Amino acid sequence: MLDILTITGPIYLCIAAGFASVRWGLFSAADMRVLGRFVIQIALPALLFSALASRPLAEVWHPGYLLAFSVGSVTLLLAALWFARRVQGKPLTESAFVAMGMTCSNSGYVGYPVMLLVFGPLAGVILALNLIVENFLKFPLLFALADAGAHPGQRPPVWQLLRQTAARQARNPMILAIIAGFLVALLGLRLPEVVTRTVHLFSAASGGLALFAIGGTLVGLQIRGLRRQVALIGAGKLLLHPLAVLAAVSLLPLLGLPAVQGDLRTAAILSAAMPMLGIYPLLAQRHGLQGFTAAALLVTTAASFFTLSAILWVSGW
Repeated sequence: MLDILTITGPIYLCIAAGFASVRWGLFSAADMRVLGRFVIQIALPALLFSALASRPLAEVWHPGYLLAFSVGSVTLLLAALWFARRVQGKPLTESAFVAMGMTCSNSGYVGYPVMLLVFGPLAGVILALNLIVENFLKFPLLFALADAGAHPGQRPPVWQLLRQTAARQARNPMILAIIAGFLVALLGLRLPEVVTRTVHLFSAASGGLALFAIGGTLVGLQIRGLRRQVALIGAGKLLLHPLAVLAAVSLLPLLGLPAVQGDLRTAAILSAAMPMLGIYPLLAQRHGLQGFTAAALLVTTAASFFTLSAILWVSGW
């Protein structure tokens, strides 16, 4: 168990350092937004490009992983959406954000540092695969549902939603970095050493800085009066999501579909067990739903220390 704590301990100590630095006034909440923007716009794109461009295509393209992670995530997404709508009677927009909290992992801020400690250089490839599923499948579906619920009777046609999603993704630095990295791997190009070293300098800043930034954003979040909703979302994210991906990883090969083996199998389950993405409340704020989403982010991030440690222990790490 002490070996597990050497993996998860540094992750949450970095988060705690970010929390304490804002709580005690060393940094402001605005500073954390600047640091987070640097991670998203510069450090993580550099990391993704470096991880993909430095390997042969066969080492970075894993259709079995993409399929299993997609099937497990979307299955839970649809189940969460149905439960929130039909059982709890929530509006479509709120139901979409409940489903987002249960199925959209913090692959960059928390997931990548964990994967780096567990799997080493493979962490960048895992991050790229996760972001493909999230940005091309889950986010477009959830954003379309949230907008449809916010403007009933004024739903734009499907082609317009797809065009808007494509336009957003075309400006996403992480997606651009993934595409560029895959192209370099596909063409077998060798980048100049000065470019490689520059990219490595930026990518090296991503892990610790991402954790520090998310710790700072947790300061001031409240959970009063939201315990039942927060518990539901937290249980869905930390327990049901990894179970859904585990089921997909185990069952899809029985149907003759590509299998996920070795480290990638553990990585898929771990990726699903991460807390929800750090900008979850910011996305919900547009629809006035920042209250329960912020509370869910706080509780789920704290509780994930125990669930991630348990999964690593069960997996033999």
